[in-house]
Amino acid sequence: MTIPAPYLLYLGHSDDEVGLKTSRGLATFRREDCVGEWRHDDCPFSFGLPRMDAGEARLAGARTLVLGIANPGGRFPEWMIDDALVAIAAGMNLACGLHQRLRDEPRLVAAAEAFGVELFDVRDAPGDLPVGNGKRRAGNRLLTVGTDCSVGKMYATLCLRDALRARGVAADFRATGQTGILIAGRGVPLDAVVADFIAGAIETLAPARDDDGWDLIEGQGSLFHPSFAGVSTGLLHGAQPAALLLCHDPVRPHMRGLPHYPMPGLAECLDANLRVARLTSPDVRGVGVALNTAKLDEAAARRLCAETQDAMGLPCTDPWRFGADAIAEELLRCFAPSTPAMTASA
Repeated sequence: MTIPAPYLLYLGHSDDEVGLKTSRGLATFRREDCVGEWRHDDCPFSFGLPRMDAGEARLAGARTLVLGIANPGGRFPEWMIDDALVAIAAGMNLACGLHQRLRDEPRLVAAAEAFGVELFDVRDAPGDLPVGNGKRRAGNRLLTVGTDCSVGKMYATLCLRDALRARGVAADFRATGQTGILIAGRGVPLDAVVADFIAGAIETLAPARDDDGWDLIEGQGSLFHPSFAGVSTGLLHGAQPAALLLCHDPVRPHMRGLPHYPMPGLAECLDANLRVARLTSPDVRGVGVALNTAKLDEAAARRLCAETQDAMGLPCTDPWRFGADAIAEELLRCFAPSTPAMTASA
């Protein structure tokens, strides 16, 4: 899917900081392709981009409005449709990754046809995915897993990719969510895949490779989240990972959207993920912990990373804030090229 850049990132009337992860991800990892952000006065958030509406952004060269809000249920609020129609009238394409498709909203379809622009539904899964087979395949694969949804798995995966590349190691980001797909330009929106095909989708996304490089697979959901554990399970089986990187938000009081479910412990969570992953990757191991310390000051963040490292016996860092070097070094130490990580068999 080639979505014309530059982009205008949409924040609208959103008051949900976590729900803005798609716009935030593009502002962070593809900032050079973003001309500005469109937010209304009641939106308290900003990504530090020029504030502009659709008309101003079009004059500044924007070609696509990215509706980068991931709200509960994945449906368009009426105010988003109103603004999307304004953007279309200004001559901009639309891109969106919500479960509700742009093409299923008649007003948007009619307007796009009238003004000659395109609608890009990022959450469309390929129609020819196979069922997973669990056959051992060659290559090195790491999967990020989490204590909850939206704890920084995509950030950790991209930061680790950059740390490995800085060491001359081939490393490829394999996107499994709408934000990652917009950043990478390709991937599989895993939560839009029919359950029977989740494992096969990941086997297709990260096939066998015969070099010493790494496929770094973006994790989704959490085994401990009752709403999304099924996606996480299929991902663990299809990824056939040699290594797991555990991601966690240390200030989150409960599972996202479920105040009646507490957050799991780190050791408990890593152990559960390792047990599930062993179905297709018997020798899988944990190689680190990635904390999202955005809500902590630097001293508290560094102290928590050090305490977590001691408690878990694995490198711990905030990959975005402090870098992923320690995790990259652990990964390369554990899986040196002279030690086969996995061999293919029938």
